[in-house]
Amino acid sequence: MTSKAKLEGEEHTHISNPLVFVEDAMQFNKDLLHGRAKHYQNSLMMDVPLSFFDRGIPDVLAYMDFFGQSYGKEFIDTCQKNRYDTIFIVPPWQEIYVSDNERLETFEEAENIHDALMNTYTQFGYNPIEVPKDAVPKRIDFILETLNQL
Repeated sequence: MTSKAKLEGEEHTHISNPLVFVEDAMQFNKDLLHGRAKHYQNSLMMDVPLSFFDRGIPDVLAYMDFFGQSYGKEFIDTCQKNRYDTIFIVPPWQEIYVSDNERLETFEEAENIHDALMNTYTQFGYNPIEVPKDAVPKRIDFILETLNQL
């Protein structure tokens, strides 16, 4: 969604806030919120033991908090009605951090967004589990071992 917004918006500056590339920031966030809620609801209909999501519904609110945007009851209700069983969060890791077309923020901003994510998930009653900074196979092992213990 960020790439699409960039293509449709002004590209004369490189700014970490993708909302500068969209005409209606609130509609952009509503679209993200509803898209993630639909993705979550669709996962409930799948005949699989586990579903993993790269981004969760509360992420929308965390980013809005980070960028100083207000949101209404619709956002809060959507997060409360669509609850995940377990939240894993991968913290920013400076040694491997790269800004690209999807990740516009600096490393310092990524750290602050990580704090906003942790705060938002905690406010919604989750106990986010940080995935250790390690090689990908070890991260996968950590996640699977943690899930087996739940």
